[in-house]
Amino acid sequence: MRQTDQTLFEQLRMTDLEIEYRKDLFSIRRQDQELLNAASPLVEARIGELIERFYKEQTSIPEVALLIGDADTLGRLKSTQQRYVFDLFNGPYDHDYVKNRLRIGLVHKRIGVEPKLFLAGICRLRGLLQELLSEEISGPDTLQQTLAAMEKLFLFDVNLVFDTYIRSLVSEVEAEKNKLDQYAKVLEEKVRERTRQLEELARIDPLTGLLNIRYLNEVLTRTLRRAARRGEPVSLVFMDVDSFKSINDTRGHLYGDEVLRVVGDAIGKISRAEDSCFRYGGDEFCVILPNCRAEQARDTYCMRLRKEVSDQLENVTLSIGIVETGPDDYQEPSQLIHTADARMYQEKRASKLPPRERC
Repeated sequence: MRQTDQTLFEQLRMTDLEIEYRKDLFSIRRQDQELLNAASPLVEARIGELIERFYKEQTSIPEVALLIGDADTLGRLKSTQQRYVFDLFNGPYDHDYVKNRLRIGLVHKRIGVEPKLFLAGICRLRGLLQELLSEEISGPDTLQQTLAAMEKLFLFDVNLVFDTYIRSLVSEVEAEKNKLDQYAKVLEEKVRERTRQLEELARIDPLTGLLNIRYLNEVLTRTLRRAARRGEPVSLVFMDVDSFKSINDTRGHLYGDEVLRVVGDAIGKISRAEDSCFRYGGDEFCVILPNCRAEQARDTYCMRLRKEVSDQLENVTLSIGIVETGPDDYQEPSQLIHTADARMYQEKRASKLPPRERC
């Protein structure tokens, strides 16, 4: 994210107190400012020559020449560098001066100037200024003090510029971390969703769309516990398709699969949201009916189920066993399943006797 200079200034907490503290760290005194200000006319008189020499040397460095690119960019850089040099010798070195130095660092970072190139450029500019001042200032003491003052200010500037490099790097790292965090969240959500889908697929019988038998005991146990807390009965319906082997043998396994799909659809269609419907295996099915009496299961559920199947399949019938448990006492899941299965076979055997009332 692009940041304004003011934002960067605030991020680095560049208060007047902080600026004075930094100047004190580099021993920049009022005398240093006065010495640099006094040298300003000498530098300004030869600034054009200085800038030309500087960029002639800089453009001989392939990496720098590649960054500069064209003549228009070079012209803008020369103008900017000239203002930079003017500021060096025209204090005061206050918050405006610091903001300009931070801006320089930010621009260098954005256009891809590596720290080594920036430092090399500063080193060469300092060398050229030392030559110029050595030629223009006659008094050796004044020259020495002016060069020392300039050295302090260069160090002050470099410190500010590198603060912007470091802050920019930290911002980039934080931005990438945020992206990675966001990507990780998205990935975690996708993994959770895919896991949920896989778990759902594992729970579902692919042919009929009903629940898989492996979850029957778990769901039945949970249903019985909930019913016990509420004081409600539970009915378990167990069924299979009559003469299913004969259907497969005479009409083929594809038709047999179609029969199972239709029965599964019928079970799902007439069952309530709170009911749990399972393909037990082969042509056997099992339905858990919470808060339902055996009479209700027989007179309502079974009648609707048989009608739904007969409306879609000719000559296909079901044998059904029903067992009820609770609310005074609840059988174990395995006992319920065994009893319902036994009652289904009782009905199947009874159906081969003379006609009788079925469930």
